[in-house]
Amino acid sequence: MIPAQSERTVRDVQAVVVGAGFSGIGAAVRLREAGFDDVLVLEKGTHLGGTWRDNTYPGCSCDVPSTLYSYSFTPNTAWSRIFAGQQEILAYLQATAERYRLGDVLRCGVQVLGARWDGAAGRWLVQTTDGPYSAAVLVLATGPWHVPRRLEVPGIEDFDGPVFHTARWDHSVDLTGRRVTVVGGGASAVQIVPAIEAQAATVDLFQRTPQWVLPKPDLPLPTALNRLVDRVPGARGALRAGQYALQEGFGYAFRHPQAAARLLEAGARAHLRLTVRDRLLRRHLTPDYRLGCTRLLTSSTFYQALSQPHVRLHPTAVTAVRGNEVIGADGTIAHTDVLIEATGFRVGEVPLATTLHGTNGQTLDEAWGGAPQAYLGTTVSGFPNLFLLLGPNLLGGSTSAITVLEAQLTYLIAALAHLDQSGHRALDVRPAVQAVHNTTVQEALATTVYNTGGCTSYYFTSPGHNTFAWPWSTGRLVRRLSHFDADAYTFDTPTRLLPAQATPQHEDRTVAAKES
Repeated sequence: MIPAQSERTVRDVQAVVVGAGFSGIGAAVRLREAGFDDVLVLEKGTHLGGTWRDNTYPGCSCDVPSTLYSYSFTPNTAWSRIFAGQQEILAYLQATAERYRLGDVLRCGVQVLGARWDGAAGRWLVQTTDGPYSAAVLVLATGPWHVPRRLEVPGIEDFDGPVFHTARWDHSVDLTGRRVTVVGGGASAVQIVPAIEAQAATVDLFQRTPQWVLPKPDLPLPTALNRLVDRVPGARGALRAGQYALQEGFGYAFRHPQAAARLLEAGARAHLRLTVRDRLLRRHLTPDYRLGCTRLLTSSTFYQALSQPHVRLHPTAVTAVRGNEVIGADGTIAHTDVLIEATGFRVGEVPLATTLHGTNGQTLDEAWGGAPQAYLGTTVSGFPNLFLLLGPNLLGGSTSAITVLEAQLTYLIAALAHLDQSGHRALDVRPAVQAVHNTTVQEALATTVYNTGGCTSYYFTSPGHNTFAWPWSTGRLVRRLSHFDADAYTFDTPTRLLPAQATPQHEDRTVAAKES
């Protein structure tokens, strides 16, 4: 709830960015480079990092090659592995913030409670735990991997031992010699089980749906090799381009599942057959849907860990918890000391969607009606000067989120440059343009593996409506976002977004505030 006050001091800024993960840090860098000196990045956490700050579980690492999972404008020349771990990625983000001197624009420990578009002023009134702000531009950089999906079964609140989500790892709990149960079979479970099995007395993994797993070619990157790459002109760019092409190869397979995806499936089956000797275990680990229908996983240690005698796979959902017993749908009972929820995130739920009000007072959540959509995943009709980073229908199971993010930031800066040059203060995507775009996206998705693979995934927030995936190549997305298409928007009364004589930064003013 936004606290009701009769009078508040409102601080005026050019842009408010919500969130300080990869998206928020990248947005702050690009906005300042574009001349927006009066930018604030509001982060509810105690420090920056986003998902790489929150996820500190054992074995946490990226499934996109490090060279590609970094800003093109700030390459890291010292990655220690092909696929970097959580601590190294977080350190990279912190170093990037320091390099671009973002300390003066970053406000940690500040939660955004809601925002409302003020049509008369042509600005967003943003309510926070630090008081209200008025912003010409509002950027949501909260990311899709933000809200943990908790295990909701009878008796879990009475579990006789520690219970925590992978994104809220309790490092005070020693797993040595303990009976550990992990619930979930996605990316975090695939990384956690191999990381903890050697110290735990037993590990029980409840996996409702088996996943396609390819081997992960994760090797150390010697310092000498990094130095050599830096000395050869164009070598690092070529390496990044090669990794991009490899990721796009997966994307091609997902868009042509009847042909190309079968080759990947053959590779995944061979990996399983060569690693797991137990036929029954192998059968339980074999998916009955097409590869790419859910997020493709990579690991060279997961199957080996499941083959250990003290590790047990239960191919069933968890239906209840009783004391220290975790009970499966098939009647399986696992006696456990520590319960770990590797149950993923509420990907389709955009933070602030229920408290962000547009031109007609309607919230973003109400406008979407359970099916999030945006024009090019970036702007939403009825919400002027609002930009979503990594918004609906932009990602998929292959590409680097950083590639998509940088394309969106190019579009954002071009949109604001158009406002400045035209003298307008606000832009709003036309409803018809947004509707046609999203209809086209959904029609194109109909033939991809995301929609036809025969599985249930977080790509869907409502039956038949895929709100996550982009149905074409990443190159096509980058091209679409490389320029601002002004004809797709309406504009309000001319004024200047970036006046020649800039107003004082963080100008304070006292206004009467309505209860919300």
